[in-house]
Amino acid sequence: MPLVSLEDVSYSYPNGHRAVDSVSFAVDAGESVAVIGQNGAGKTTTMKMINGLLRPTSGTVRIDGTDTATQTAAQTSRRVGYVFQNPDDQIFNPTVAKEVGYGLRRLRLSTAERGERVTRACEAAGLGAAMGANPYDLPLSIRKFVAIASVLAADPDVVILDEPTAGQDLAGLLHLTALIAGLQQQGKAVITISHDMEFVAQNFDRVIVMADRAVVRDAQADEIFYDDHAMDRASLHPPALAWVGALVGPEVGLDIDRLNAELASRAPAPATR
Repeated sequence: MPLVSLEDVSYSYPNGHRAVDSVSFAVDAGESVAVIGQNGAGKTTTMKMINGLLRPTSGTVRIDGTDTATQTAAQTSRRVGYVFQNPDDQIFNPTVAKEVGYGLRRLRLSTAERGERVTRACEAAGLGAAMGANPYDLPLSIRKFVAIASVLAADPDVVILDEPTAGQDLAGLLHLTALIAGLQQQGKAVITISHDMEFVAQNFDRVIVMADRAVVRDAQADEIFYDDHAMDRASLHPPALAWVGALVGPEVGLDIDRLNAELASRAPAPATR
């Protein structure tokens, strides 16, 4: 049984605008999936239906077999954590520790357990030294990790990251890479919405392409980024590695070591005297 399942899901806003049209896919525990597409493709609306922030107009969303229509948004959000693109949409407490621990107050946990969860989440997000700081004294890139830690503290089965690389430097990108790998090792499903094709190619095994409010293609990343039709439908450009790989041969996939080996094998032998 998949951890996340969408079956013919659609959503229309009260003004009649149809934002998602008959979307179906599933995500297993321990899987990393990137959802890509231009603005307006339906990505964020789809993720909000998984998290319970929105209810489908039609179709079914299931989390570990349970129809989210039978649960409150709060109940679903305990299983599916959502990190918004703008951390300032989530942060309102005076310290990092209080922000990360705020959502735990509704859970029946002892004070000691709440403290342990806050500490673990902050350390996982690289915030161990900033727990007493005011989040708004921290740069945007670090505030994004505060929002991530707030979700991790609740220990959800599914973690959704909305444009996690926006505003991040190299250190932040490397930490995100380690964080995603760690969540997968714990058996959690990680889903991201991203316009950063380089980050997607390096960190996500599977890619779902959305365009015109529907799924255009759902396949492994090394298939998606060589699919010119799917990328054109989504008005996206493949990562640089796929551009070079297309010249060498798509059999190299997105494996940079394999690409280097292939290029080295084709290099002319050094001239001899």
